[in-house]
Amino acid sequence: MMKQFIELDFDFVTGVSPDALEAEAVQARDLLENRNGPGNDFLGWLDLPLQIDNAQLDELRQAADTIRRSEGLVIVGIGGSYLGARAVLEALRSPFSGAQFPIYYAGHQLDAEYHAALLEFLKVRRYAVNVISKSGTTTEPGLAFRFLWRDLNDRFSADDIKKMVFATTDAQKGSLRKLADEAGLKTFVIPDDVGGRFSVFTPVGLLPIAAGGLNVASFVEGAHDMRAYLKSDAGRAFAENPALQYAAYRNACYQNGKKIEIFAAYQSALLYVAEWWKQLYGESEGKNGKGIFPASVNLSTDLHSLGQWMQDGERTIFETVIDVARQKGPVIQQQENNADGLNYLAGKTLHEVNRTALQATLAAHRDGGVPCLQIRLGDLNEYALGALLYMFEYACGVSAYMLGVNPFDQPGVEAYKQNMFRLLGKP
Repeated sequence: MMKQFIELDFDFVTGVSPDALEAEAVQARDLLENRNGPGNDFLGWLDLPLQIDNAQLDELRQAADTIRRSEGLVIVGIGGSYLGARAVLEALRSPFSGAQFPIYYAGHQLDAEYHAALLEFLKVRRYAVNVISKSGTTTEPGLAFRFLWRDLNDRFSADDIKKMVFATTDAQKGSLRKLADEAGLKTFVIPDDVGGRFSVFTPVGLLPIAAGGLNVASFVEGAHDMRAYLKSDAGRAFAENPALQYAAYRNACYQNGKKIEIFAAYQSALLYVAEWWKQLYGESEGKNGKGIFPASVNLSTDLHSLGQWMQDGERTIFETVIDVARQKGPVIQQQENNADGLNYLAGKTLHEVNRTALQATLAAHRDGGVPCLQIRLGDLNEYALGALLYMFEYACGVSAYMLGVNPFDQPGVEAYKQNMFRLLGKP
């Protein structure tokens, strides 16, 4: 059933044997499913797609309708608090349609010029804000929301602000929860047992996706069907389970000295899917001196920059290539004088040429000693992305357990924070 819209193709995988790690992958899967592995108090995401009901979706859509009556939405968050939503929004919304509801981002970095320009742009607009933070004290979103909150309070009444600011935060505690309750803001809850990088199927991801005008029910349905399949008798078999096969592929490459995984997409729409994927795997696996380094390329663009290194550089890489089978695109026309020498392509669509570039690059990289897995999607839509993102989450848990690390903590991120707080004089 799942192969109708997600298929793993190992035809260009050479030099490693994912099947040899079947037993390890199944053991790691059982550790995840039985909830007795490290970090098992953060497994709320595992069955989440099966638990989302119509009442929850209706509440999200009602809030999204209110948001869309403004002149745009500012999503305030960093890391897992915004990357999942941005991945879906950037993948499915045209970058050129002026008719679309505008969405902006703040608090995802500390770039002063960016935030100054954003605030200048917003100061004459009636915009909505979705601030996303479990605690409300994370530096980047905390500062961005402070600026936006000041601007809104300077220009609008408390009653207006209740219709403009939406907080996605902890159910009971934290500074953002306190502010939201005192101001009477509409709130959505980040579950205690779901970490940020696994939160795209909570209101963290679902509210911005709905506000962006996308079909949030179809997105959840894709994840629901993937989860249901992975739990089914058919889906539990290694040979039919894309998440187990992907986890085994990654670890087989790692055990063969391939320390860098390159996520390769031939559609610019998938740029932020790659960014989301990098955080998911980087934060989940990079610990205890272990872990595959997640990197990404946008092809064919990067074939003209990184292509040389990928073809002939140190053989420490393997690729995971996303192939979208169907896409819209212009048909190449015949040119009378054929000055550019491209008439041989006349009658083909640009998508056909792009997929040919994909196949040619796969063959070249395979011959150059780079294992290349294809993950093929039938279409790029809400349903397919819901299934794909859930598959990646599940495979991440399995893969990290195969590595022997806790997928659900991130102790290493505290080091820079403590240094920064000390340098800034935090009491």
